[in-house]
Amino acid sequence: MKVRIDIDTRTFVRFWLVVIGFAVAILALYSARTALTILAAALFLSLALNPPVNRLVKMLPGKSRVGATALAYVAVLVVLGIVIFLIVPPIVDQTAKFAQSVPNLIQGASKQYKGVNELVNHYHLRPQLNQLTASIKTSAADFASSIGSNLISGIGSVFTVISSTILILVLAFLMLVEGPGWLRKIWAIYGNKERMIHHRTVVHKMYTVVTGYVIGQLTISAIDGLTAGIGVFILSFIFPGIAHNLAIPTAAIVFILSLIPLFGAIIGGLIVTAILALNNLPSAGIFLIFFVIYQQVESNLIVPRIQSKRLDLSALAILGSVTIGIYLFGIAGGIISIPIAGCIRVLIDDYLSRKKDERDNPAEFESESVAVFKKES
Repeated sequence: MKVRIDIDTRTFVRFWLVVIGFAVAILALYSARTALTILAAALFLSLALNPPVNRLVKMLPGKSRVGATALAYVAVLVVLGIVIFLIVPPIVDQTAKFAQSVPNLIQGASKQYKGVNELVNHYHLRPQLNQLTASIKTSAADFASSIGSNLISGIGSVFTVISSTILILVLAFLMLVEGPGWLRKIWAIYGNKERMIHHRTVVHKMYTVVTGYVIGQLTISAIDGLTAGIGVFILSFIFPGIAHNLAIPTAAIVFILSLIPLFGAIIGGLIVTAILALNNLPSAGIFLIFFVIYQQVESNLIVPRIQSKRLDLSALAILGSVTIGIYLFGIAGGIISIPIAGCIRVLIDDYLSRKKDERDNPAEFESESVAVFKKES
């Protein structure tokens, strides 16, 4: 049995115009992903700083929002400066100690060279060793020839990061200063007061999700950094090669990297392990075991207690949103993906709630729609 479906030309054209429009919109969003990442990061920073700015506005004599925003920025820059000052000197000191120990390592290796040479000759491995040596020399020559281009591209990347950071800070500053005024103008456009109140409620829920996530993530990162710093401080008393002041940069490194969801704390722990390994290998192994155990405790006890009530997202939703954010927008996308997923969850919950109310009270929604139509007409 054959079924024939007749579609008029106008419907056919509209369908393909919609498909092409979606494709063009997706391509445009992907092409502008860098700019969108900068805007999203600025919005994320402004939302994070908005609660303290609001408190400062109430405390200042002139109720100046510009002054309150400037004070909040000064506090952030001071904290960043202190973190950099605490991180760099101990790491440089540990690197210098490792550099001083390199000659002793080379001398120990040279003493064992005779035994290695006899082993190579005994098992007739000389051709393979010569081939490996030639390959290493070729790779070293290629690397040396590309040092200049790599250095130039690295400098360009540093300038790009610096310029993007400055742009994010400026955009976030303007959002904090002008944001309340823009919101008042947007709410004033509404002709239907009930709809305006409903939309303001939804926006407030989304704002609560973002600020709650920021506060929760900062709390978790602070616990991570403090735990890692205390662990290194205790190890400095057990192993003489570990300096006491290494605990402060350890806490700072783990705190900053823990802001990246899911795997940021792991990266921070591996970096601290590598720094410890440069000076004392047993201490690095003990710290790695300790940090892995702590991560299990954090994942099963600390994070659910702090973030579950704020976000109300499943593990699958969090992992999926972080994966999409990282692959589309890099590390910045991974950081902002979870609050964006939380906002989407608020919109979906609101939509489903309204649909449920429509099914339960169809007469009420029908009369409301007629009233809105007459008012707009």
